[in-house]
Amino acid sequence: MKVLVPVKRVIDYNVKVRVKADGTGVDLANVKMSMNPFDEIAVEEAIRLKEAGKAEEVIAVSIGVKQAQETLRTALAMGADRAILVVAADDVHTDIEPLAVAKILAKVAEEEGAGLVVCGKQAIDNDLNATGQMMAALLGWAQATNANTLDVDGDNAVVAREVDGGLQTIKVKLPAIVTTDLRLNEPRYASLPNIMKAKKKPLDEKTPADYGVDASPRLEVVKTSEPGSREAGEMVGSVDELVAKLKEKGVV
Repeated sequence: MKVLVPVKRVIDYNVKVRVKADGTGVDLANVKMSMNPFDEIAVEEAIRLKEAGKAEEVIAVSIGVKQAQETLRTALAMGADRAILVVAADDVHTDIEPLAVAKILAKVAEEEGAGLVVCGKQAIDNDLNATGQMMAALLGWAQATNANTLDVDGDNAVVAREVDGGLQTIKVKLPAIVTTDLRLNEPRYASLPNIMKAKKKPLDEKTPADYGVDASPRLEVVKTSEPGSREAGEMVGSVDELVAKLKEKGVV
């Protein structure tokens, strides 16, 4: 079984995000970029399935700018077998929208004959949490979101997923889409020998046109701004005074 793992190049989670002075977007000049943490967990899980003998090949895919090659090399160094880069933008500030990403990934999954797609539940740059679900709808495959544990049992995937009340265990028929939560695993560090080996692993470069997909943006970002500063709290002497203050501010 082939396992497809989409990965995204994002601002490193340790970096404080800065907005451009003119409000046209996020400042990416001299900013450290890395693999989306949820995708890193997905790569690790796919590699573990291969090590357990439940997958034959792990294919990493990224859709974006040419610089995403670095992200794919990281996935290859972790243990992915090969990678596909779909160059869908020239400007690093261009974020490919989830529907376009899902359409491309669906085509890649069909072309590669993937039996399972393991992807991060969301990217930390836009937090949309939509690509995996859209891909499942386009392919007509089963989906299991917010995975806390994942196991492949014959033609099925058994997933414990995080819900409001705790954990819900479901069994879905393969092929399927599984989106990962933070507690699924602890991603491994790529060793220096594996980083060197990753440079020799195959990395194919494609375009959206190769899959018959138009990745042109359909949304326009009007303005980007910093979150508002938090207001100072107020001390109250009683519950009645608290309720009165909340009513005054229109909270209740």
